[in-house]
Amino acid sequence: MASRKSARVVKLPRAPRPRRREREMIEYGRTVIEAEATALACLSLDASFATAVEWILACRGRVVVTGMGKPGFVAQKVSATLASTGTPSHYLHPAEAAHGDLGRVTREDLVLALSNSGETEELLRLLPALKRIGARVVALTRDEASPLARGADLVIRLGAIEEACPMGLAPTASTAALLALGDALAMTVLKNRPFDREEYALYHPGGKLGRGLMKVREVMRSGTANPLVRDTAPLTEAVAAMTKTPGRPGACTVVDAEGKLLGIFTDGDLRRLVEQGRVDFDEPVGGVMSANPRTVRPDALVADAARVLRQARIDQVPVVDEAGRPVGLLDVQDLLAARVL
Repeated sequence: MASRKSARVVKLPRAPRPRRREREMIEYGRTVIEAEATALACLSLDASFATAVEWILACRGRVVVTGMGKPGFVAQKVSATLASTGTPSHYLHPAEAAHGDLGRVTREDLVLALSNSGETEELLRLLPALKRIGARVVALTRDEASPLARGADLVIRLGAIEEACPMGLAPTASTAALLALGDALAMTVLKNRPFDREEYALYHPGGKLGRGLMKVREVMRSGTANPLVRDTAPLTEAVAAMTKTPGRPGACTVVDAEGKLLGIFTDGDLRRLVEQGRVDFDEPVGGVMSANPRTVRPDALVADAARVLRQARIDQVPVVDEAGRPVGLLDVQDLLAARVL
């Protein structure tokens, strides 16, 4: 009986995608981007935009941003941008609002309602209740003829927008326009209200931007963690100060009789003395310190202080006040702990 041999499966190489099909995909992708760019270019701001900015600046409550579906996601982003730049804000889901979350809205609030068509049922249901509460409503919608626009106190028009969807249905160009309009409101409000980099850092403590905007006084070593020795103190006292100070910074700041900065002595200075055979622990530290060291101020940005350390290739820098007195010590380890480096 003849033995049966197993059939050998031969894998054919995958046929390359036709270049014509690839070009068509790229070309259509470009038309989507162009459609959205056209929608943004056609946005025309008028006096209603300026009025909305004034209302937000004067708002004594919160700016409540609401929208359903894709505009709802845009509303969440606009609310987050407002909140992160100094305007108290939260997002309100219109469907949940009809089931109790309207309790989040007060008469002191301003409501931004986002809907391209202006016919979103969930938003329209909220209008009578918002009127009774007494909150102002600003509609960001296609035109003044929609039900949402007629029920609002102010309308910011988007104008007629052709969606980039091949069926003309999926919100694409219209949501891009809503997002751009929301950003324009938030940034114009920011430009017209007192809000500095320190406040921005306060609202962004977990991000790299916020950490870079921290002040040196927030991370420096001060009090008992800031080792100070007189210039007349023996080297042994300086080494003891570096060793016994909490956190063992590896450096001590040298001051004169008035407590003003003269220099700094570090572990690196001690190693160099040992290598040169010049160690005399009875010698005054003022004779072996690094005089006139680089310094930073307590109110300097941590990012700027990090640049000083990096450019000078040093691990510690004294923090001095206006009178030249050391009020702290900034160690590279402090920057690593704050995740600035």
